[in-house]
Amino acid sequence: MSRRVAFYTLGCKLNFSETSSIGRIFQQAGYETTPFNSAADVYVINTCSVTENADRKCRKVVKEALNHSPNAYIVVVGCYAQLKPREISEIPGVDMVLGAAEKFNIIEHINDLTKQPKVIIHNAPIADTNQFVPAFSIGDRTRTFLKVQDGCDYSCTFCTIPLARGASRSGTIADIVKQAKEIAASGVREIVLTGVNIGDFGIRNGSREDRFFDLVKALDTVEGIDRFRISSIEPNLLSDEIIEYVAQSERFVPHFHIPLQSGSNKVLGLMRRRYRRELYASRVAKIKELMPDCCIGVDVIVGFPGETREDFLDTYNFLNDLAISYLHVFTYSERENTIASQMQGAVPGAQRGERSKMLHILSEKKRRAFYQTQLDKEGEVLFEGDVKDGYMHGFSRNYVKVRAPYDPLLVNELVPVKFSKITDNGDVEATEIPALLTH
Repeated sequence: MSRRVAFYTLGCKLNFSETSSIGRIFQQAGYETTPFNSAADVYVINTCSVTENADRKCRKVVKEALNHSPNAYIVVVGCYAQLKPREISEIPGVDMVLGAAEKFNIIEHINDLTKQPKVIIHNAPIADTNQFVPAFSIGDRTRTFLKVQDGCDYSCTFCTIPLARGASRSGTIADIVKQAKEIAASGVREIVLTGVNIGDFGIRNGSREDRFFDLVKALDTVEGIDRFRISSIEPNLLSDEIIEYVAQSERFVPHFHIPLQSGSNKVLGLMRRRYRRELYASRVAKIKELMPDCCIGVDVIVGFPGETREDFLDTYNFLNDLAISYLHVFTYSERENTIASQMQGAVPGAQRGERSKMLHILSEKKRRAFYQTQLDKEGEVLFEGDVKDGYMHGFSRNYVKVRAPYDPLLVNELVPVKFSKITDNGDVEATEIPALLTH
């Protein structure tokens, strides 16, 4: 009987793509992948350092794994494993911790799964992590996350990602196009491009060899993929030529996720962001000029050290006036070894919570207003296989979340629909779904 391995992923889309690739490494070594909530010989937990309470979350997942299989071998990888290996090694039940450079050699490290008296740690200095390892998620979604870039050369004062993932580096355009063709051959209809700082794509061995725009143009020629979606791109790297190209592309969809972090130029300076709010506003205006129905998502941090109430209201009013579609709101939390953690002017926790709540409410208002502009229009929805209360869901090209009565024949199909109304839970209900040829 083959050994069984189960995975749990915390954090971002990049982590999901890497977990999936590590899963394929195990399969090639003869392991059978099993759901996390079932018995396994090995549990691999891919961690994140960006979200709060990394230690508590990791402990909880380790405990859950051991509930399913008390004698299982527990391996912890990912950003938190690179930053805090000793801390993780003190979690009861952990057998091995692998840093950023070691996680893709996991099979060699775990060897025969013999538990040792002491936790094994393989964690090279992050400066030694300079290889780009390709990754993509496949097999569990109608959309695939394709890693095109890793690491970051920026030095935002709040961020531990450069410490956890190293310097910016990428694969070649030829290799990434090859992976996209492999994904297309598997039947996946949509690829989401992901990375730490994907607009900085093109650095190999410390020097720039390509541009993200050149990658976009190359991927646009890949047959068999109906949609490419850009997951997140810094405003200073989202050039007019990229916006103009996406506007006329049949495959790249009208949806951008653009981190802002603050609408106050003072706070942006404290964060060491590489733009000011005026540039951000000009990017949004350019997108909406060329693609009026484009969906624009925004990352924003509240409660950064030195953020006064006036600074926060600057951010709130700036976002309120922008033609954006939704927010991802992060409440600032101190991170060791970051400049921000040593800054003066810490915002009390209650105020951070209050500001977060205000922006969450604004996000819902923005999403509903965006969806309202789409009613009575027609779009193409890629339906997914999940069923809830008799309904299935999917996304339009411009990221409208649509629900329809479950029909197995619609799964992984691009279906023309008419957006009819906004439901009580905030999705859009689709009507006039034509019968598929397969019916």
